[in-house]
Amino acid sequence: MEMKLANFRIKWMVIICLLVFSELLDLIVSFNFPSIKLFHFTTIAVIVCAIPFLLVTLKEMGKKSLEYEKNEQKLKNIYDSLDVAIWSHDLKTNQLFITQGIEKLYGVSLEDFYHDHALWKKVIFSDDLPIISEREHKIALGETVTSEYRIIRPNGEVRWIYDRGFPTLDSKGNFVYFSSVLFDITDRKESEDRYRSLVEMSPDIIAVVSEEKIEYINEAGWRLMGAAYPEELIGKSPLNYVPNNIIRTIRRRVGSYDNPIQERVSFEFQVKRLDGELIDVEMASTPILFEGRFAVQIVGRDITERKRAEQTIKTMAYYDALTGLPNRNSFKAHLTEAVTNHQHQKPAVLFLDLDRFKIINDTKGHSIGDIILQMAAARLQGAVQQNGIVSRQGGDEFIILLEDIDKEQVTYIAEKILNAFSKPFCVNNQEFFVSTSIGISLYPEDGADEESLIKNADTAMYKAKERGNNFQFYSSSLNGISVRKMELENGLRKALEFNQLMLYYQPQFSLTTGEIVGMEALIRWDHPEYGFVSPSEFIPLAEETGLIVPIGKWVLREACRQRKDWSKAGIADFPIAVNVSVRQFEDDHFIEYTAAVLEEIGLDAGLLELEITESIMQNLQRSSYILHQLERMGVLLSIDDFGTGYSSLSYLNRLPIHKIKIDKSFVQDVPFLVSQEMLVKTIIDMGLNLNYIVIAEGIETGHQLEFLRQNDCAVGQGYLFSKPLPADEIEMYLERNKSGIRF
Repeated sequence: MEMKLANFRIKWMVIICLLVFSELLDLIVSFNFPSIKLFHFTTIAVIVCAIPFLLVTLKEMGKKSLEYEKNEQKLKNIYDSLDVAIWSHDLKTNQLFITQGIEKLYGVSLEDFYHDHALWKKVIFSDDLPIISEREHKIALGETVTSEYRIIRPNGEVRWIYDRGFPTLDSKGNFVYFSSVLFDITDRKESEDRYRSLVEMSPDIIAVVSEEKIEYINEAGWRLMGAAYPEELIGKSPLNYVPNNIIRTIRRRVGSYDNPIQERVSFEFQVKRLDGELIDVEMASTPILFEGRFAVQIVGRDITERKRAEQTIKTMAYYDALTGLPNRNSFKAHLTEAVTNHQHQKPAVLFLDLDRFKIINDTKGHSIGDIILQMAAARLQGAVQQNGIVSRQGGDEFIILLEDIDKEQVTYIAEKILNAFSKPFCVNNQEFFVSTSIGISLYPEDGADEESLIKNADTAMYKAKERGNNFQFYSSSLNGISVRKMELENGLRKALEFNQLMLYYQPQFSLTTGEIVGMEALIRWDHPEYGFVSPSEFIPLAEETGLIVPIGKWVLREACRQRKDWSKAGIADFPIAVNVSVRQFEDDHFIEYTAAVLEEIGLDAGLLELEITESIMQNLQRSSYILHQLERMGVLLSIDDFGTGYSSLSYLNRLPIHKIKIDKSFVQDVPFLVSQEMLVKTIIDMGLNLNYIVIAEGIETGHQLEFLRQNDCAVGQGYLFSKPLPADEIEMYLERNKSGIRF
């Protein structure tokens, strides 16, 4: 009977030890995050305390059975297999029991510990000795103590030890027995340290919210909120800083940790800092466990500057930077709305430009011309008032939309405009007389869509110009084009045939070194009757008539031929830039033609740069395909006149663009308008952030140059360095400046 009872006790002790082994495996897994459950150590404590009783039971049996020896071996195997160490010390008898696992933890043999009972303390990292002093004090009082400290192995390796000690006091309060369980937690500590470093060093906001309170926030977060230290935010309600609707959405969609429909949600909203300032943030939230409780982890970033840049781009997209008026894109949107959604209303379109403005602009300079344009915009708004929308199309052209109006009212407003321009413009104590001619089209008789209405108003304006300082309603009897415009169109059709077109070249310079880094090819037309016709006059005509496609092919071939001749002459291998219109992009054979020209002339594709406008975004899928094909050929690509159109940054960043060119209208206003300086700086910063080379064109003064250099603009061109020159003159210029120029 005694033998059976002993065997029964042994079996149960073995089972308990196996359970401990399973529990310890679970414990090791729990080391990851956030902490070890007390339950595990309670279980271990019971087992540690049971060990002496188990040994006593086994010894009672002695050698009475072979089963004892087997069970004793099982216990030894269990201890040896555990990745932990157990330390038991009877202080009365000074008997010490240590499991084999301590060798793996400390890298020291088991015999060394039996030989020197204080060896465990001698290898502790010196900085952690105060932890041991505090530990010994608590153990002497009979308290169970958990400590984390570092040891130094004989090979110099530093390891973290998790040590939980269980003291035993006798009835008199004397410390008589001690047991301890030790684990190697180096991997966990290093993982936690890496995680903590990533969180604290992150430039993003990282916070934890639980039970409507901020439990944790990293340095980037509390500094962004305007706090001097994290305690200013810890424990506070997020409702103090985050809009109520955002909090409600998080509650609804994130739910609780055990909610099967929990999800990660992202927001963009404004946060109120401690000083009351509102900033834009982008945040994502997800449910987590934090210190054993359900919580929501927040990760976010400050997007205030990005929002400002986007707003700037949107403003540039729909408003004219010089006058503040709606631009062409905005006007077309309003006109489409008026025609499409207000079928019973009768809008009118007024197309006008400023007579004699080009003479003033060319003789007095762009600065005077821009002031006159601003004053003209103000006069137009004053004449129209609440009856319609005044927009600037570009240059000296304006379009006005009058909604739900009859012909008599249109006539009245047109006369008001003419009267407003009868007075001179006073700029810098000088008087300038600028009149206007107005063409008018009415819906629906003069056009059923916005394109027809604008085109017919433009046609009527040319007729009004022939009459001089007047307005003209469109009628089908009008030939649709002025005499000059007709003659230019006819002449343009023959310009290629009679070799009237030529290319001028304007160099581009590094604003850092002064070296020539590029050359732009610019088309010129020497008309046999009118002389040199401005590109701003014949290029739109070529676009309108479709002649831009054959003209563009000629420009591309001639520019490549010239670049090849320069290479043969030993001139530095900088790329030559050629402007490409949207109409050329619509040509199904554009890619094949470009490749054929490069192959025929033998020009390296890397020496050809194609300048496109932001308007290609209107057909993004086709444009993206063409641009990627050109990039694969090795051709460089740039956005010309950047800022005058509208580019979605998300789309633009996906296109293989190498350079962006700041439109000269922005650069020319740098000395005079602070707002223009901010626009230029915004474009430069955005270009740099997107890894583009930024080129500024239209540099005319040293002040503009210095501003651009200070703001890290890479490349510049303009009259300050050189006006556009024909090929023979540009070659002499290159020879004189082959070592670059000095700023």
